[in-house]
Amino acid sequence: MRPASPTPRHETVPTPLTWLYVPGDRPEVVAKALACGADVVVVDLEDAVAPDRKEYALRATAELLSAPDPGPCPVHVRVNALDGPLAETEIRTLATLPGLAGLRLPKVQGPADVHRAAGWATTAAEPVPGPLPYAAEGAVRPSGRTLAGHFTPARTAAPRSSTATLAPAAAPTPGALPATPALFALLESALGIEHAFAIATAHPALRGIALGEADLCGELGVRDDTGLAWPRGRTVVAARAAGLAPPPQSVYPDVHDLDGLARSCERGRALGFLGRAALHPRQLPVIETAFLPSAEEIAAARETVRAAAAEGGGALALPDGRFVDAAVVAGARRVLELAERRR
Repeated sequence: MRPASPTPRHETVPTPLTWLYVPGDRPEVVAKALACGADVVVVDLEDAVAPDRKEYALRATAELLSAPDPGPCPVHVRVNALDGPLAETEIRTLATLPGLAGLRLPKVQGPADVHRAAGWATTAAEPVPGPLPYAAEGAVRPSGRTLAGHFTPARTAAPRSSTATLAPAAAPTPGALPATPALFALLESALGIEHAFAIATAHPALRGIALGEADLCGELGVRDDTGLAWPRGRTVVAARAAGLAPPPQSVYPDVHDLDGLARSCERGRALGFLGRAALHPRQLPVIETAFLPSAEEIAAARETVRAAAAEGGGALALPDGRFVDAAVVAGARRVLELAERRR
């Protein structure tokens, strides 16, 4: 059972539809990304950064996030693999910076990985050598439209084994520790998919899960979307069962094939995904259009909500023959909430 979430630091906000990845070792590209209209910018310290640029990428990202308002949208950071040599320093360095809205954790295998990351996030790091200022103390105060809540786990040692387990770490104890930033787990392996619900319910600071399809395809030997149908459905179901927002789709790797992106988004929306990660700004309007309701969907939702309000509750049949109950009305209200983004 998912523990009760703490009081959010900010008011509830719409679920993001677009998550734009940008390499952390290119500050000038990050600056442009922040102004291109994405709902969230994800500064990538992992796959997009060459090994000899990792330290610079961390310093540049920390400098950006030392400001409470690094840009017009929330900034998340994807750190390196949790079982590697870099993630602990990255998380401990970034977690308390005022401009951080969330940490994206790659290759999460089970609940122990989430607890390990949360433990690092509540332990201040020594400054990384270099000329760029970035250190900050105190609880995170994310700027913009963050979904983050805060949580204060016990300062407990976590195993460094790369093999995950379904057994979560010991129950956290409140104390005078830094607030844990919002955590987002990326499921990129067969083991991660098997443990999807356990990961989604592992920690109150865990605010979302998502698929990392490139690595998963490589591990499974999958050559097309057919082989991803079950992992995708499993991820959507696990997120909703845990009370999390519907997950965003994984990136569409061909940044020039916008028609293919639109078709892929349509299939993803039918599976229950909401929004999508992007690799280039040109993908953003295609993603947003695909996941926003059409004029026909909005009209049908309004009719459903009006009819339900007129009846005062209970099941009913609309003039066009559609049967409406509480679940249908709830779905219609979600459509209308999304429709507000078109204004």
